[in-house]
Formats: sequence, C-alpha cells, structure tokens
Amino acid sequence: MPTDIQSPPKNKQSTRHDRDLLLNRFRQVRSFTEELTDPLETEDFVIQIATHGSPAKWHLAHSSWFFEAFLLEKAVDGFESMHPKYSYLFNSYYLQTGDPHCRDKRGNLSRPTVEEIFNYRAYVNEQIEAFIQNASDEEWSEWASVIEIGIHHEQQHQELLLTDLKMMLAQNPLHPAYNDKRTRPMSASAEPLKWISFDEGVREIGHMGDGFGYDNEFPRHKTYIHPFSLANRLVTNEEFMEFMESGAYTDPQYWLDEGFALITEENWRAPKYWKMEDGAWHHFTLNGLEKVHPNEPVTHVSYFEADAYARWKGCRLPTEQEWELAAETEEMDGNFVDAGFLHPVAENYSNEGFSQMFGEVWQWTRSSYAAYPGYKPFPGKLGEYNGKFMCNQYVLRGGSCATSKNHFRKTYRNFFHTKYRWQFTGIRLAKDAQ
Repeated sequence: MPTDIQSPPKNKQSTRHDRDLLLNRFRQVRSFTEELTDPLETEDFVIQIATHGSPAKWHLAHSSWFFEAFLLEKAVDGFESMHPKYSYLFNSYYLQTGDPHCRDKRGNLSRPTVEEIFNYRAYVNEQIEAFIQNASDEEWSEWASVIEIGIHHEQQHQELLLTDLKMMLAQNPLHPAYNDKRTRPMSASAEPLKWISFDEGVREIGHMGDGFGYDNEFPRHKTYIHPFSLANRLVTNEEFMEFMESGAYTDPQYWLDEGFALITEENWRAPKYWKMEDGAWHHFTLNGLEKVHPNEPVTHVSYFEADAYARWKGCRLPTEQEWELAAETEEMDGNFVDAGFLHPVAENYSNEGFSQMFGEVWQWTRSSYAAYPGYKPFPGKLGEYNGKFMCNQYVLRGGSCATSKNHFRKTYRNFFHTKYRWQFTGIRLAKDAQ
C-alpha cells in the first residue's frame, strides 16, 4: 500500500499534505525544472557524456514517468500514457515496474523530440493536478505521500540535470557558458581554519519524523560519538593547490590502494574540470571557463581525493554521525541553487561556529552508505529508491550550490561511489581528540 512509511503525527501530516499546499508545491517544482532548461539550445537536450549521466530531455521525461508509474497508473481508473513505450524509455532502475531501457544509450535517442517531451510533461501535469483537485478524501489519504515523494524526486533530478549539463558542456572546446549572467561573491581572503571540539557520548541522529524524509534517514537512533574536532569551514582551492604542488598525487602513502590505481590509470593531477592555461589554473564552471579563485571551496573531487588530502594534512574525513551532530544547532542557511550562483562562493565565513555547513558543496564523509538500525524501506516498488544502493558507496552531507533549499534536511544522506567527481563534492576536515 502506497503509504508514507515514516508518518509524522496526524496534526503534522494534515498540514504537510494539505491539498492546496501540495498542489502549489507541485506546480513550483515542475516549473523550476523547466526554468533550468531555459538557457539551453535544442542540441543541448540530447547529448549523454557518461553512463552515470543522462541527457537533459531524459531528466525531463523520467521525472514525469515517476508520477505516472507510482501514482497515475494505480490511482486513476482508465489512465493511459501518451505513449506505451515511455514506461520503457524513461524508467531508470525500478525493476519491479518493468525492464528499463539501456542506461548508457539514453543519448542515442533523437526521438521522442524535445518538443514531444515537453508535451509529455504538460500531459502529466494536467493529470496530476486533476487528481489532486478531484480525489476523494480516502484517495487523497492514500496517495498524497506519493505525490510528495515525486516532488522531492524531481528536485533530485534538478540537481542531476545541472551537473550533467555541466559535464556535457565541459567537453566542448568552445567552453560554452550555461549561464554567464550572475556574478559570484569573491572574498579577498579566507579566514584561518579553526577547530571546534566535541565531547564523547551517546547521541541521537536521524530524522525526527516532523516532516518529509527519505526512508534511509530513518529511524532516529542512538550512536556513540568518540571525542573529535571538526574544521569550521571547507577546504579552499588554494589549500588544495598546495596538496597538488607537493606532489601528493603521485605519492602512494596518502592514497587508498584502489584510489591510487585509479588516479594513476586516469592520470588525475587536479580536480575535475581543472586545466592549466597561461601558467595558471582554470576550471570550467556553469558560467564558462574561469581562473580558479583561491578562496572558493574546492569542488569536483572524488572520495579518494578527499581522503588523500585529509591524510596529507594529518587529519581525516568526518563520519556522517559527527557531521550531523555538528550541524544540529546550526542555522540552515547557505549557498543553495536558490541563490542562482551555481558554484561555490568565497564567502559565508563566521567568526564563531561553523561556516559553509549547508549548500556550497556536498561534503564527503568516511561513512559507508548503509542502513540505520531498524531501517525499513518504502513499501512496494518505491522500496527500490534507496535501500538497493547500500553497497560500496560513501555518504555525503550538507547539500550543494545545485540543491534546492526546501528539498534539503540536516538528516539528508546523499551517497556516491568513490570515483565520481561530476557532482559538486568537497572537503571538510576532522580529527580525533588529542
């Protein structure tokens, strides 16, 4: 039964699933997805660069298919998709709903056209809005949580859309800008890195149940925290350049074995999108090719690079439990996609407490992505959403400059394989108590 596994108290849920509020949120999120494609030319919608990336038009279609597969086909009598093959083309990895089209061949399809994809989105919008407005109270009670999941799912794909577009545009020698109309803040200096210490003890982490959360954020549970210290800000480009210039990329003492084999094979000597031009480091951004700003947080580094940098500094990466404990009392503000910069910025430093905890870059942790004690996946086919990926990946925390603020939570657990760099991923240092 498609009910929200992690249901809040009734008074909370009635507000959260208010029809008008959810309808407005649906419209806003669906509109923002299309707004993100406004700078694109038709040719930009089709290209796929890597198996782990997808064409822009596929993101537009897949986020619509999600509402079809998990709500419309089940809740609306006589519902018909615009095309019987769309459920094959735009499924991602939900094997319980049917066999998906080959992931690495999404960019091979010129049809359906971009125009047809936008028509498909409009059709799904019409169907969902009609359901929200006309469903009986019993139907609404049963399906409102699925609409909510679909909205958050689409926000995840907004972030993927941006990072996949960046990966695609970066391949072009012309260095085309996705959006060159927004000037980022440029701090003249970075404050000295400071350490904030935490005592040992039994603490609670995980979602409290007072709003939406993915199944992997539950249940809230006790965990033992050893004494530790956490850096008050993120690692900057200038600090990472020191690591590069020291020769650390070719020194195996700092690297996990698998990581050193990877960087040797791929000849990595800098973060993704960096290149040396005219004796200075430049990097490709969604604003085009730019000279690397020394005080911006370093981004587009793999887990292996983050871990090696931490070792080089005589530190380590934080656990996700440590990160959540540190974030617990911090105001959830930062450079999210809402700010429009689409890149980490060299500001938000604080004289006291933590800076750059939220937004900016996803922060690698040393925690393997695994189930919390007592974890239960979403029911039915939605159970494939998170739990099936709890293997050979690491947790990231904090959100990024491509994440929507109203999609993010302090308990949000992102996760990626150790080799991936195409997301806005960065580094915050930790160390054991002396």
